[in-house]
Amino acid sequence: MNFGQAVQSVLSQYVGFSGRARRSEYWWFFLFNMIIAIAVSIVDAAIGSMILGIVVTLVLLLPGIAVTLRRLHDTGRTGWWIFIAAVPIIGAVVLIVFACQDSQPGDNQYGPSPKYGSSAYGGAAPQRNGGV
Repeated sequence: MNFGQAVQSVLSQYVGFSGRARRSEYWWFFLFNMIIAIAVSIVDAAIGSMILGIVVTLVLLLPGIAVTLRRLHDTGRTGWWIFIAAVPIIGAVVLIVFACQDSQPGDNQYGPSPKYGSSAYGGAAPQRNGGV
């Protein structure tokens, strides 16, 4: 999955809290968020207001939460783990470690693996988006 595909996938599943998300989808969207945040900060500084930053943050908040929950699902964890982020420093580190882990092969309780395919195919289902 490339940058554009990942951003399109996440934004098209704006409030899709079920299912699974590959590492590439998660991290490309994370990069997209960082690029947007930097650009918006520059514009906000130039106009002397924070309104654009607030609006963009609110717009990207739900897709960010949704893709994080789907990434946790892909590693076999419940979405409730997102609340570990409330623990200063340690929570963020734990979420980063979880987000960096490989997908669970085959199906899990959250659906078929977007990386490895469904176990109904013996784990050899065709790869989505070129298998990257």
